[in-house]
Amino acid sequence: MQINITTEEEYTLVKINETRLDAANSPQLRQRIVDLVNVGSTRIILDISSVQFMDSSSLGTMVSILKMIGGKGELVISGAKGIVSDLFKLTRMDRVFRMTPDVGVAIQLMAIA
Repeated sequence: MQINITTEEEYTLVKINETRLDAANSPQLRQRIVDLVNVGSTRIILDISSVQFMDSSSLGTMVSILKMIGGKGELVISGAKGIVSDLFKLTRMDRVFRMTPDVGVAIQLMAIA
C-alpha cells in the first residue's frame, strides 16, 4: 500500500496514494496507524483524496482506528469525494467522523483544537 506520512508538531498527515481502499489493503493501513499511535502520534489527518473506491471493510478499519485513538487524540478524514463521500453519508459515518473537504481545512482544525 502506498502511504505518505508527514509528522508536524500539531498533527500527523497520512496520505493514502491508492485509488482503492478495500479488504486487500485496509489491514496495512490499520497497522501503519497502530504503529503511529504506539509512538505517540494521536492527532491524525487521514487524506483519502486519491481514493476513488472504498468498501465496507475499509470503513470498518477507519472505525477501528477511531476507537483506538479514542479520547487520547483526534482523527480527521480529509478529501472524501464521489462514491467514497457517498459511502460515508449512506452509512451515516459522516456524523461519526470529523470530515473536511481538503487537507488545508483539516490542518486549520488541528491548529485550533
